[in-house]
Amino acid sequence: MNQPTPHIKEILSLIPTTPGVYQYFDEQGKIIYVGKAKNLKRRVSSYFNKIHDSVKTNILVRHIRDIKYIVVENENDALHLENSLIKEYQPRYNVLLKDDKSYPWIVVKNEPFPRIFLTRNVVRDRSKYYGPYSNVHLAKTVLELIRALYPLRTCKLSLTPENIKKRKFPLCLQYHIKNCQGCCQGLISEEEYLENIAHIKQILSGHTQELSHHLKTEMMRLSDELLFEEAQALKEKYLLLENYTAKSVIVSITIHNVDVFSFVEDDESAFINYLHVVNGSIVQCYTLEYKKRLDETKEALLSLGIVELRERFNSRSKEIIVPFLPETQLPETTFVLPQKGDKKKLLEVSEQNAKQYKADRLKQREKLTPNRAERILHRLKQDFRLEHLPVHIECFDNSNIQGTNPVASCVVFKNAKPSKRDYRHFNVKTVVGPDDFASMQEIVYRRYKRILDEEGELPQLIIIDGGKGQLNAAVSSLKSLGLTGKVAIAGIAKRLEEIYFPGDSIPLYLDKNSESLKLIQRLRDEAHRFGITFHRQKRSHSQLTSSLDTIKGIGEKTKTTLLTHYKSVAKIIEATEEELTELIGPSKAHIVYENLHSSL
Repeated sequence: MNQPTPHIKEILSLIPTTPGVYQYFDEQGKIIYVGKAKNLKRRVSSYFNKIHDSVKTNILVRHIRDIKYIVVENENDALHLENSLIKEYQPRYNVLLKDDKSYPWIVVKNEPFPRIFLTRNVVRDRSKYYGPYSNVHLAKTVLELIRALYPLRTCKLSLTPENIKKRKFPLCLQYHIKNCQGCCQGLISEEEYLENIAHIKQILSGHTQELSHHLKTEMMRLSDELLFEEAQALKEKYLLLENYTAKSVIVSITIHNVDVFSFVEDDESAFINYLHVVNGSIVQCYTLEYKKRLDETKEALLSLGIVELRERFNSRSKEIIVPFLPETQLPETTFVLPQKGDKKKLLEVSEQNAKQYKADRLKQREKLTPNRAERILHRLKQDFRLEHLPVHIECFDNSNIQGTNPVASCVVFKNAKPSKRDYRHFNVKTVVGPDDFASMQEIVYRRYKRILDEEGELPQLIIIDGGKGQLNAAVSSLKSLGLTGKVAIAGIAKRLEEIYFPGDSIPLYLDKNSESLKLIQRLRDEAHRFGITFHRQKRSHSQLTSSLDTIKGIGEKTKTTLLTHYKSVAKIIEATEEELTELIGPSKAHIVYENLHSSL
């Protein structure tokens, strides 16, 4: 049990049972953890009244020297406050928000005759920002559409009324190639320009239906008035907008103002993707990465992500589509867990984006750690709590199908890759009958006795294919050789892929997607394959030896001729002596026939 200090005990006796946020401090007075609770007293006390399954949680508790708490009205307020405090202080043991600041935005500048352009820097100057866009190509495509619909200025000139009136700036090339309407010379009024900006903001917000309707109405009016050139110009804009809308609509346009969140994770991080949908179009897409610190539940992490992203994008959507219910409910909102239809399709799109982001981050990590094998071995060292990096790993497996021809195999991996020249087969010599435990004990002893005698290289890790019984048998051999504590050893059981360590009855369960587990499984499967191949060869050889190789006067050439012709010993037995004579001659045929039939 994690015994609290007298100071902590006094705090625990005073903590109320109301909702709130608690903060843990270390001996330097630094915040090391922030958490929320429906019941502060129960939650905070739970850290000190038991030994936790998580090693990290036990380490956290040992570093707590002070506790402060903030009482709030409800759990939702606690969630928002927790999120703010984590972002402000980034405590060591909290999930770490890996925020990628490099996503592009489309900005409508707060200035006369506003410019619209792509930026990666958000400046608080009352400009309007749209995004961020996880795909820069998509952001550029949207900008191209806007510029095709509305010629906008791109210069950084100060277009004040005074400067325009004085005609301070000459018309540039952009005006002459019809990419600008001459704002600097007053050739378009600010009111008309701002009307275009209002239409652009509708596009960027996903509200394209009203604009499409407006363009179509104006186009028909101009056509009725026989102003065909003006009508054609509007038609081109209308078709551009419709084409853009068609590409961005992925579900029914009846789905309006909805937030979508999906969740994927690996051993180290959780990834939460956010989509905002307006009129069936995805107008925002963003993925957060949280670096795990303790054993946070996926429900708690999803709650953090929802609050963070809705605050960041100022979303007030009443409907939120999620893959599972988060830990905390939000006021005036409804969580939807779709099973089929358009909303399910939206959730799948969000999940696909989260998985892609996860894959991209993995590639980035691999670039930072170019040697993938080294990364996997470091992960294995961490998961198995090894003293040394397991560069050299050996794995053992027994094979005695139907109790016959007991053999064993040892495969060797170096730098997480098979070293096939170091593989070894073993015939079990001292064990009678199918006894896996005794066979494992014999083989492990023989393997490392020879290595010690020859002053060879010992592995950093030994893997035994089997549960506690096989592991204990192998450990006894290492003990008799004086290798206890010098070489790490573990067993992997087939049923649930649990990992057993010597002297520990509680197995380790690694995530099924863990690189450590995949490496151990690969070792185990390779040892099994290598052992089975040897067993089959030996069993086939024993069958031939018992039938043909024991016949005196019959050499290798005759045996090969018989087997090539009849394919099996059984077929040779079925043949008559006359048939054998035609193939190998009368004297040898008589010897083979008599020997094979005398044993029947």
